[in-house]
Amino acid sequence: MLFDKRILAVVPARGGSKGIKLKNLREVGGVPLVAIAGRLLRDMPEIDRAVVSTDHELIRDVAVASGLEAPFMRPEAIAGDRIGDLEVLTHALHAVEEDDGQRYDIVVMIQPTCPLRTKAHILDSIGKLIEGGYDAVWTVSLTDSKAHPLKQLVLRNDHLDYYDQRGAAIIARQQLEPLYHRNGAAYAISRECLLHKKSIKGDRTSAIVVEEFLPNIDTELDLHFADFFLTRLSNP
Repeated sequence: MLFDKRILAVVPARGGSKGIKLKNLREVGGVPLVAIAGRLLRDMPEIDRAVVSTDHELIRDVAVASGLEAPFMRPEAIAGDRIGDLEVLTHALHAVEEDDGQRYDIVVMIQPTCPLRTKAHILDSIGKLIEGGYDAVWTVSLTDSKAHPLKQLVLRNDHLDYYDQRGAAIIARQQLEPLYHRNGAAYAISRECLLHKKSIKGDRTSAIVVEEFLPNIDTELDLHFADFFLTRLSNP
C-alpha cells in the first residue's frame, strides 16, 4: 500500500505478438521480458498484488516462476491484437477482486517490453497519482525532434509533401513544441478512471518524464539494443 491505497500491478503478456513471435518470452540480459517485470515487482512491498494477464501457458509458467501470480487466464475474447489496454486491465481487476475478495484503489500496468524500468519509475507514477488526485499518471520520454509530426513527410503517387502543411514554416528545431511518447515503464490508473470513466487516461492526467533512455521492445533490433545497453550499464 501507499497512502492507504491498495495497489494492483498487472503485467499484460499475451502470446500472439505479431512483430516478434512470443515476444514476452524473449530475453534481455539472459532473462525473459515477462520475468524481468515479475522480478522487479516481487521486490516491491508497496504493491499489494502483482498478476500476469496472459492467454499462453508457457508465459504464465515463466511469469509465476518470476514471482507474479496467475489467478486467471486471459479469455480468448480479449486476447487479440485489436484489443485495447482498457479491456485487459478491467478484466484483470474484476478477476483479482473476485479471487481474493479485496478492493483495489489503483491499477498499475507494467508492460514487459520496457525491460530497463526501475522501481522509482513505478513508485513515482503511483505517488503522483495519489498526491495529485489524477485519473492517471503515465511515464513518458521526450521524443527526438527528428520524429516530430511537423518534420514528417508523405509520399503519394510519387509526390513528396509535408504530412502537416505547418511543417513548411519550420526552419529550426527550436520552433518545435516538445513532444513526448509513452515508454511503457508504468501506467498508474485510478479505479474510478478504469471502471466509471472507462479509460486508461481519463480527464485529468499527468506524467512522469523519464530522463534516462528506456528502450521499448518492438523489433529484433530493439532486443539487441536493449541487451547492449544493459551490458553498458553493468560494465560502464
